[in-house]
Amino acid sequence: MRRTQQGQDERRTATAAGNPGLLRELEHLSPGYFALVMGTGIISIGLHDVGQEAASRVLLAIAAASYVLLWVLYIWRAFAFRAAMLADLRAPDIAFAYFTVVAGTDVLAVRLGAAGWIQLSLPLVFFAACLWFVFGYLLPWQVLMTRDGRPILSRTNGTWFIWAVASQSLAIGMSVIQPHVSTGKYLIGLLAVMSWSVGVALYLGIAVLVLLRIVHFGITPREFEPPYWVAMGAMAIAVVAGSRIIQMESSPMVDATRVLIAATVAMFWSFCLWLIPMLIGAGIWRHLVHKVPLKYVPTLWSIVFPLGMFAVASINLGRVDRLPVVEAVGHGALVVSLIVWAIVFTAMLRHVLMAWWRGRRPTS
Repeated sequence: MRRTQQGQDERRTATAAGNPGLLRELEHLSPGYFALVMGTGIISIGLHDVGQEAASRVLLAIAAASYVLLWVLYIWRAFAFRAAMLADLRAPDIAFAYFTVVAGTDVLAVRLGAAGWIQLSLPLVFFAACLWFVFGYLLPWQVLMTRDGRPILSRTNGTWFIWAVASQSLAIGMSVIQPHVSTGKYLIGLLAVMSWSVGVALYLGIAVLVLLRIVHFGITPREFEPPYWVAMGAMAIAVVAGSRIIQMESSPMVDATRVLIAATVAMFWSFCLWLIPMLIGAGIWRHLVHKVPLKYVPTLWSIVFPLGMFAVASINLGRVDRLPVVEAVGHGALVVSLIVWAIVFTAMLRHVLMAWWRGRRPTS
């Protein structure tokens, strides 16, 4: 009762302070909105890899501006709508979306490093590492200790795969900063291999839980939401992280696992390719067969990032293993991911403008 009253007081205070439409959006701000930074950043990386530097820098600027803005909004929400934020942290179906903060930080750091701004990339990677350790223990504890009368297994969904994505993103970040540090290269190599290995283990465990949820409880067209695409993206980022570790400077842990990791990345990429038609078919089943409306929701960025990551994974794998066909697939996927990014980004801007406009209209 007290928590409900507190939330009502916070809403009344915030609504009185400004545009009610935008403040409602802030109250319900998705925990996974940093997927905007992830999707924009990874496509910027892909464009950089294929030599489209001008377009890549535009997306880098958008990713960096989005990163700063989202931190402002998240902190604002933590103070203005504390009850809503805490409820998200304890909800098994959305809490793991907070791992997009870790992955978004790493993706931005990697792109900044590629642009030569290593003085910005280094602190971002270390910041992401701290967030990864904190979130990696705090969020699962909050979720697994939840007891609200509903089985946790029934609330397992695609957002859980973001936990694995965050781990793999840290491995990539470590590979980027290793050449630029004079001491601690051994520890960076150790952390890169550890986060890659944890990411793979988490992926396998979460995949089992998601399959058990579908088999035991079923899944409706409305429940098959965009974050299920992260099942593909989490495996694609494992390909990129593995390719980066293979190319890292020598260190005991990297040398001990280099051959093993090299043997897995091609298999992981093949699994990603196999998943794509299944995910497209599920989208057709959801929107065309069962007529679930296709409208803007923040989780659409969970489609943009996997597509962009698959493109980058294909380009990297094709170049590292001299597989021209795989690299060509990556170029095609990059074009598709850029088109999808433009559609989702435009829809997001329209959504924000409509919320602002609705908030300006007088209410009786």
